[in-house]
Amino acid sequence: VQILEKCEGKTSWCITFMRHQDGVFPANYVHLKKATVTNRGPHETVAPLEDPVVTEVTSTLQEWASLWKQLYVKHKVDLFYKVRHVMMELIDLRRQLLSGHLTQDQSRDVKRHITVRLDWGNEHLGLDLVPRKEFEMVDEDQIIGLDLFWFDETFLFISRCNNENEWYQIHENIIRKSSNKYTAPSINYGLIISLQLLRGDIEQVRRENPLIFSRGVAITRKLGFPDVIMPGDIRNDLYLTLERGDFERGGKSVQKNIEVAMYVLYADGEILKDCISLGSGEPNLPEYRSFVLYHNNSPRWSEVIKLPIPIDRFRGSHLRFEFRHCSTKDKGEKKLFGFAFTPLMREDGTTLSDESHELYVYKCDENTTFSNHALYLGLPCCKDDFNSCPNIPSSLIFQRSTKETFWICTQLSSTKLTQNVDLLALLKWKAHPDRVMDILGRLRHVSGEEIVKVRLNLMTLILIMIKNSYLVFYEVPSFFQVFIINLLRDSKYYHFRPVMDTYIQKHFAGALAYKELIRCLKWYMDRSAEVVRQDHIQEAMRALEYLFKFIVQSRILYSRATCGMEEEQFRTSIQELFQSIRFVLSLDSRNSETLIFTQAALLNSFPAIFDELLQMFTVQEVAEFVRGTLGSMPSTVHIGQSMDVVKLQSIARTVDSRLFSFPESRRILLPVVLHHIHLHLRQQKELLICSGILSSVFSIIKTSSLDMSVQEEIEMMVESLLEVLLQTLLSIMSKSQSQEAVRGQRCPQCTAEITGEYVSCLLSLLRQMTDIHFQRLMENFQSKDELKEFLLKILCVFRNLMKLSIFPRDWNIMRLLTSNILLTTAQQLAPALHKNFAETDFDFKVWNSYFSLAVLYINQPSLQLENLSLAKRKKILDKYGDMRVMMTYELFNLWQNLGENKIHFIPGMIGPFLGVTLVPQLEVRNIMIPIFHDMMDWEQRKNGNFKQVEAELIDKLDSLVSEGKGDENYRELFGLLTQLFGPYPSLLEKIEQETWRETGISFVTSVTRLMERLLDYRDCMKGDETENKKIGCTVNLLNFYKSEINKEEMYIRYIHKLCDMHLQAENYTEAAFTLLLYWELLHWDERPVKEFLHHPAQTEWHRKEGLCRKVIHYFNKGKCWEFGIPLCRELAFQYESLYDYQSLSWIRKMEAAYYDNIMEQQRLEPEFFRVGFYGRKFPFFLRNKEFVCRGHDYERLEAFQQRMLGEFPQAIAMQHPNQPDEAILQCDAQYLQIYAVTPVPESVTVLQMDRVPDRIKSFYRVNNVRHFRYDRPFHKGPKDRDNEFKSLWIERTTLILTHPLPGISRWFEVDKRELVEVSPLENAISVVENKNLELRTLISQYQHKQPHGNINLLSMTLNGVIDAAVNGGIARYQEAFFDKDYITSHPEDTEKITQLKDLMQEQVHILGVGLAIHEKLVHPEMRPLHKKLIDQFQMMRSSLCHVSASPSSSSLSSTHSAPPQMINSTPSTMRGEQLRSNMADASWEVFTLCSQQTETRRELSSSSVFFISCFSSPPVLTTPSSWSLDSGTREALPFLSSHVGSVMAPPVPPRNILRGRKQQLQVSVSAR
Repeated sequence: VQILEKCEGKTSWCITFMRHQDGVFPANYVHLKKATVTNRGPHETVAPLEDPVVTEVTSTLQEWASLWKQLYVKHKVDLFYKVRHVMMELIDLRRQLLSGHLTQDQSRDVKRHITVRLDWGNEHLGLDLVPRKEFEMVDEDQIIGLDLFWFDETFLFISRCNNENEWYQIHENIIRKSSNKYTAPSINYGLIISLQLLRGDIEQVRRENPLIFSRGVAITRKLGFPDVIMPGDIRNDLYLTLERGDFERGGKSVQKNIEVAMYVLYADGEILKDCISLGSGEPNLPEYRSFVLYHNNSPRWSEVIKLPIPIDRFRGSHLRFEFRHCSTKDKGEKKLFGFAFTPLMREDGTTLSDESHELYVYKCDENTTFSNHALYLGLPCCKDDFNSCPNIPSSLIFQRSTKETFWICTQLSSTKLTQNVDLLALLKWKAHPDRVMDILGRLRHVSGEEIVKVRLNLMTLILIMIKNSYLVFYEVPSFFQVFIINLLRDSKYYHFRPVMDTYIQKHFAGALAYKELIRCLKWYMDRSAEVVRQDHIQEAMRALEYLFKFIVQSRILYSRATCGMEEEQFRTSIQELFQSIRFVLSLDSRNSETLIFTQAALLNSFPAIFDELLQMFTVQEVAEFVRGTLGSMPSTVHIGQSMDVVKLQSIARTVDSRLFSFPESRRILLPVVLHHIHLHLRQQKELLICSGILSSVFSIIKTSSLDMSVQEEIEMMVESLLEVLLQTLLSIMSKSQSQEAVRGQRCPQCTAEITGEYVSCLLSLLRQMTDIHFQRLMENFQSKDELKEFLLKILCVFRNLMKLSIFPRDWNIMRLLTSNILLTTAQQLAPALHKNFAETDFDFKVWNSYFSLAVLYINQPSLQLENLSLAKRKKILDKYGDMRVMMTYELFNLWQNLGENKIHFIPGMIGPFLGVTLVPQLEVRNIMIPIFHDMMDWEQRKNGNFKQVEAELIDKLDSLVSEGKGDENYRELFGLLTQLFGPYPSLLEKIEQETWRETGISFVTSVTRLMERLLDYRDCMKGDETENKKIGCTVNLLNFYKSEINKEEMYIRYIHKLCDMHLQAENYTEAAFTLLLYWELLHWDERPVKEFLHHPAQTEWHRKEGLCRKVIHYFNKGKCWEFGIPLCRELAFQYESLYDYQSLSWIRKMEAAYYDNIMEQQRLEPEFFRVGFYGRKFPFFLRNKEFVCRGHDYERLEAFQQRMLGEFPQAIAMQHPNQPDEAILQCDAQYLQIYAVTPVPESVTVLQMDRVPDRIKSFYRVNNVRHFRYDRPFHKGPKDRDNEFKSLWIERTTLILTHPLPGISRWFEVDKRELVEVSPLENAISVVENKNLELRTLISQYQHKQPHGNINLLSMTLNGVIDAAVNGGIARYQEAFFDKDYITSHPEDTEKITQLKDLMQEQVHILGVGLAIHEKLVHPEMRPLHKKLIDQFQMMRSSLCHVSASPSSSSLSSTHSAPPQMINSTPSTMRGEQLRSNMADASWEVFTLCSQQTETRRELSSSSVFFISCFSSPPVLTTPSSWSLDSGTREALPFLSSHVGSVMAPPVPPRNILRGRKQQLQVSVSAR
């Protein structure tokens, strides 16, 4: 909250972090904080004056808040609770910082904890990396790009050993990634550590961080000596590694469990206390015991133990190792069976050597006391010791076990003890001071490793000897002078340099030494071309720094003593010395390895003498010396790669020196530095070192940016480096791209690291260029060709920066800085483009390159502010503004300046420019719209139409939106209704002013409709949507491309996409119909067709054949063999015409297999459901539309409803079947209306055939169906309370689809609805008729079943019908419609009443047959149920006795039972007679139960004939109703039926069925 003013106790305020709003509130409600205001004005930024870490915590927590809530929504519960815990910790740590009660150390500790948690949270929430320096965020404006590039992070983890015998090499196994020998721990347990890097020696660290050392921190010293040794650092540690052992079984059946105990004993046999350390922070112990490996006679331990033995106890001490077997039965029992030992110091005073030692093992037993250690100390401890004392008596108490050995390894880290005799003599020099020179001479033969171990004492003693005049430095042998100086050059001895410096400044008294030293150095350098062995010359070159220190100090002493005499001679000698230096460096060393080493040594030491020279010469004079020296070095063409490195390292140290920081010296040195870098970059050599030099140069120039001389230096760098930097980057980027194609060939100069460095170098240079620099750069080109080459090069580099991932994803600060620099540079280049390459000098390549860059720039992810949080978006806008808008203005201005040349970019730039308009930024879109109008206008002028613009726009729109571009507001740019804001009118408004108005408006309308579908498609594809929604969206788009735009290629492309979706969802039938659309577009021709998608280049005939085979295969997997058979015939015809009998045989066999499958394999009849999608929240392709969906196998209404509600979790299920009103259609919500519908077959020919098995008929009942019915009951007029069937009417709705099911989708839109009302009588006829059909079908399944099988379904169905009839079902119909009053008042229903009577009588007969079969099949335990059914059936028949059956009641021609659109055929009496003998007995049993009258033989025959009719007449499919009279449910209906008699071949569609179905398979959309 920013306070604007305060008045009368109230405060006016403004919220700056959300929207610009004003308001007032009481002043005592706020706490005032100091703040700074930058960029004063309407866009000013207010920042509180508080700790930057507190500010960062505040802004970060605000940003985390929304992301944290999303974790819960996305079910990332574990991370949700972790982030919450970290947020609470940050709030508490922030409170501590704000309290102001922390000490400096506590504050630093809290800040460290805060930054660790901030970085953890940013990483896990996918936010940007924050570069920091000393816990605070780095301001990218105050640091150069290369420094920002180098801010990075590091991390680490643990593992567990699988086998204890492998423990000794667990680390090696992890490094080698031998994963079978170790196991990474699970996420449920582990070790969490915290690391902090502290700089300085231990005392400095203690002083600066007292809190850390107050917690009992253990100090661990390096194993061996550290890289840097401090004066006064005293140390005397022996590190012992227990390696391994080999032991005998000792008569045991199993191997031993061996434990090693180690003791340190003094010369008198006393065990030294506190001389064994097992680890830092642990107390020292008098003994060590190893871990025990189970049953292992060759154990390997590899345990390291430190022995901090006092120096005065070291001589005479020894180590004793005792070996014991640990019993597994008695845990406390440990039996001693052997021991080994070794002294720590030899007789000559040297210590145990640093290597592995194989020790002898001596036998002993548990009773051995070792009270007299002299008994074993006289024995050899190892092989070397054995060789030194060959005469060992055999009668000893301890006998050596020759087959057992024990290995240890030692490493001495001591500043007092040594393993070399000569060094020992030097350390004891006071005993023989007269032999000092001789001892120093012998040090030449001592290995460097031994010198390193006692370097502390060595350097101290030498310097003490020099200081106390035992030695005079320049009287020391020359080799040792250089030796001492070169020791100081080593980083290990860096802290001894002050000792030597103090000696030079305060104790050195050689006033004439400089003359001799200069003469010697010059003599060495002049002879370097002649001498073969140059070891001493190279040593002198390495010691150049301290030699110059002595020269300068000697001259100062001489000048002080003589009042500046011989100054000119000194200057002359220095100049001559530099001439010799230049001579050495100019020599050709390609054929002399020794000369290379000499030159390298000189170059390495050369930058170290600058500070010494500055004491005697001016900055300009020293700079001239250096320039001459660096200029004498040959170019990279003449020297080897090793010298290249050394030369550049010398230049790098020159740039980093104090000399280069002076502007007057930099003006002299910069040209030669740039010259060498230019040569290396041009030859692509040592790029890493060159980038480091450039980084240092840019850092110095950035620091001195206020000096006027810097502008000249930048101009110098631009002239020398800009072009070669661009060429280097192009080369690196091309290699970086090619290495991806050739795996395994990684060029070290093509890594992301080096690319990032050179990008940062280029950005640093461009960032420091001003308008004047760009102006002079453009003016310096001699011709337009040179300018063109430069522009193409720099634009190509910029485009590659946009394409390649130069910086990691979370380096958003670096990406934004890069974008800002590129924008500024592009703005500077635009005038040159317009000035030099427009109108008559137009150059398409340059303009196209600039436009391509602008498009890539605007679309880069880091600039899409809409994806960022509000806080981060505001921060970027305050700092940079919306850089997309700025670049769009540049693009638009250049486009306007093209004039007639705009036609060159049609249609090439339509796609890229369209991609810019898909950026969700309103101003960008408004700027770009006139460009499309220009494109349409210019093509209209040239060609008389804009077909190219239209085709390209549609293609690119499809690809771009499919990639996830665009949003809901985008189509408004092309819309008819929305008035856009901004300086430009909409595209439609501009088109309405043109002569080509009609075609333009039509085109824009089509594009708008396409956008609607594409956006729906994009939203479905990119989200976690279900397959149904994705498929429906794709079908919608497919239809549009076919019917409205007629883009065949796009149409085919989406056919394949839809097919793949169906295959993924296992909708094989739909996949076949989808692919059939492409098949129908092809012809049986030999015309070649090009490669497309996954189809190779081939003839059209072969492509159509391949598609046909796929479609047949998919129909087979979908069990729709009837649709595959015509395709088999089609292929067979083609193969037959080509005499391809092998393929013909194969396809005929497949066709035959499909016939077998139809008759043998089980297929389930699917349910169909009507779904209405109401409300504006649904996608466009579903919104306020209704569909019929083909359900999955076994899917019922409840399951389907749950599936749909799962796909649309925000939807509300409507509980009534009524059509929704306008309020629901227009509301911002989702309503689903779902109910089951019944298919109405299109053709009843197959269904009317008597001998067609029900397996075949069931297919035609539910396939190729376009009409579906739904019945809704209602009462017309007053409801009869006694019998509701009198007034129960049915509202029958018929839905007609756009395409038949199945098809290219599991659901199709309802094209139109037909509504009719069914009277109560007609409804009764329909209900009874449906029940008769159901009974006939069910009974046919059970007639050939074995007795006592599972007949539950038959029992339940018979019981449901008979029980319902007894309890008032059919009786209710009798009361309602057979009443005299009803018959009298409805004379028009006489025929229908008769039909109902016949159907009732028919149902009695069917039930009788069913009971007869039930009698034969019923299990004995179910006999009571059967008896109950018989009794109820008699009651039912009795209730119908008064109904006089019509003569046709048992006739086979009962046409009255069929719906109006169906006609049943009458089977002949001959067919009845053939089956009479099989069923007469069953029929007789039935009718003796049903009738108490005397039946004639003729009547019985008639009943038998009717029975045949029950199974022969086609099952008439009408609407099953939930208001039927039986007490069963429709779910009891079987899906498949058995058949009576012989089975004929199933009918299949004729050969021309595909032509007949062609219109059904065509994808079309109604005009609406």
